[in-house]
Amino acid sequence: MAKVTLGGTPVETKGNLPPVGSKSPDFKLTATDLSSKSKTDYKGSRLVLNIFPSVDTGTCAQSIRTFNEKASQLENTKVLCISKDLPFAMARFCGAEGIENVESLSDYKTGKFGDDYGLTFKTGAFETLLSRCIVVIDTDGTILHTEQVSEIADEPNYESALSSLA
Repeated sequence: MAKVTLGGTPVETKGNLPPVGSKSPDFKLTATDLSSKSKTDYKGSRLVLNIFPSVDTGTCAQSIRTFNEKASQLENTKVLCISKDLPFAMARFCGAEGIENVESLSDYKTGKFGDDYGLTFKTGAFETLLSRCIVVIDTDGTILHTEQVSEIADEPNYESALSSLA
C-alpha cells in the first residue's frame, strides 16, 4: 500500500498503482449523463487518467482546469477526470467552468476502479475516496506513466505526465 500525507498526516491506500509497462486494468465508471464507460470505449486512444478525491476542493478543481487547457493540444488522447463525486457535481462544476476538453467519470457506484488501481484511501479523513494520481495509458492499454502525489494537497506534475506521451 502507498503511503501519502493529508496535511502532513500519513494516510494509506489499499494498494499501489499498477507498474509502468504493465497492462492497465479495465474499468467501468459513470459519466455525467449517467451512462457507463469502460476502458474499451476509448480503444485506439491514449488516455490520461486525472484521478482525485473531490472536484469540490481547490487542488482537484485546478487539475481539471489545467488538463482541460492542455487536452486540446494532445493528439489522439483523451483526458479522463475521475473521482467518487456524484456525476451531477462533476457536471455542475464543468458547466460552470466551461470545461469542454476533458471527460468527467465517477467511481461512486462500486469503488472497483479505485480498488483495481490500488489508489482508494484505506485510512484518514478521506477514507474510501480516491487519492490524487495520474496514470497515462498508451493506445494498446500499456501504462506509460504513473504518479501518486505524495501530499494530497499538492498538484500533480503535469509536464512529466504529458511528456510521457511524446
